[in-house]
Amino acid sequence: MNTGSVRVRFAPSPTGPLHLGGVRTALYNYLFARKYQGKFILRIEDTDQNRLVPGAEQYILDSLKWCGISPDEGDLCGGPFMPYRQSDRKDIYRSYIQQLIDTGHAYYAFDTPEELENQRKTFQITGSDLFQYDSRTRNHLKNSLVFSTQEVSSRLRRGEPYVVRILIPENEMVSFQDLIRGTVSVSSYHLDDKVLFKSDGWPTYHLANVVDDYLMKISHVIRGEEWLPSAPLHILLYRFFEWEDSMPQFAHLPLILKPDGAGKLSKRDGDKLGFPVFPLAWKDPFSGDSSRGYREDGYLSPAFINMLALLGWNPGTEQELFSLDELVSHFSLERIHKSGSRFDPDKAKWFNRHYLVQLPDSVLADYLIRLAAGGWRSGSFSSLLFANPPVHDLSDLTYAMKVVPLIRERITLIPELWSNAWFFYYSPESHDPLFKEKVWKPETKQALQSFLKEVRQLDQWKAPSIHDLVQRFTSRTGIKTGQLLSPLRLLLVGSNQGPGILEISEVIGKEDFLSRIEAGL
Repeated sequence: MNTGSVRVRFAPSPTGPLHLGGVRTALYNYLFARKYQGKFILRIEDTDQNRLVPGAEQYILDSLKWCGISPDEGDLCGGPFMPYRQSDRKDIYRSYIQQLIDTGHAYYAFDTPEELENQRKTFQITGSDLFQYDSRTRNHLKNSLVFSTQEVSSRLRRGEPYVVRILIPENEMVSFQDLIRGTVSVSSYHLDDKVLFKSDGWPTYHLANVVDDYLMKISHVIRGEEWLPSAPLHILLYRFFEWEDSMPQFAHLPLILKPDGAGKLSKRDGDKLGFPVFPLAWKDPFSGDSSRGYREDGYLSPAFINMLALLGWNPGTEQELFSLDELVSHFSLERIHKSGSRFDPDKAKWFNRHYLVQLPDSVLADYLIRLAAGGWRSGSFSSLLFANPPVHDLSDLTYAMKVVPLIRERITLIPELWSNAWFFYYSPESHDPLFKEKVWKPETKQALQSFLKEVRQLDQWKAPSIHDLVQRFTSRTGIKTGQLLSPLRLLLVGSNQGPGILEISEVIGKEDFLSRIEAGL
């Protein structure tokens, strides 16, 4: 493959939020383009005006930006084939649909939606196959294949609504080479005469897609498996336009499956099992329903991308962790699976934990400060959950930098920083009754009161010094270390959570330590 000759495109429709599968399609196109120093084009396919959703296009742009997938050409970054939004290219398609009509590869159809629905019902009543507008039915319907030239002209002059359909040839095998699946052959007997141009004056996806891929010199069409049934139609369009020598190579990606492998992953699966299926959170502008996003749930974009890359592709080695540059270097279409890939939400967390623990303390401390102030995007953890004011400054970076090293190994998602650190900032307002029942004995209160007397005399407030004090106290009194430290944890934290109690004690400071124990007693 010639370096620089690759031109691929990601062409989403702004009809809702971008699904995991859509992001993976964009990623594979991006990796392929970078691998061969080619161009990655972002084209917005919005010809289905009735299904457009407000905010969806911006959501797509924001999602790609968060993922680090930057286009080389598109409406925002420019390019030689502007515009890249199909609604701005509407007039371009008219000449091409007329070319197909003039060459006999497409025809006018005047059937109303009600008439076609009646045809479907008739087929159901008679027990025939499902109704399809094709070589078996088209000569019995209302179209320019049946009407005379004069009648067609008359209907067009009267402004009668019509669509333009492709004329699928009869009894022909349509074949092409798929770079993932090998030879794909489909009998035209099974293909229907798809609408290429609608009554509202807009082209359908099929026409606009092929025309734009040709005009934009797309070399490879890398898209989801759901478009495989449409590929024969697109192959025929390239032939009818006499563009076969310029036809791109096709690669149809496998589905992303539910965690149990039983079908395509959907939003419903995420809602049911408790994980996002969208890169960013989304609020439906019509229903008001909200959907979770990986960013808001606390995933890092490199972890998200690494996880997605391995859902359908493998490098041929045991390596699982890749930077974006490494993915570019290793990626190849030849190593994409033919069968669907099962999504594993636990594996997604595994990836994120790896990337999180690699972050510098300063970055994690900044996240912690935002969480402490209730400023994280998800709002899942907020200082407003506490009735009493914080004991330590929520915005103190120096203090946060002391906390982070003690909890970084315990986190998988960013918001877990706060759920593992809140007690460094707030005294517990309650105490876990089960933990209390387990560790609090009749003699515990007196032992702690005796221990506090010695704590007050301790000058150097560091974990090693506190450890030595504990050792001296337990050796002299005969109290077991656990019988002292567990009740201390109960009063300092309120539960059995957290890192080492001596490290917690050092960070919160002697004054706060004494205050919490005295209040708890």
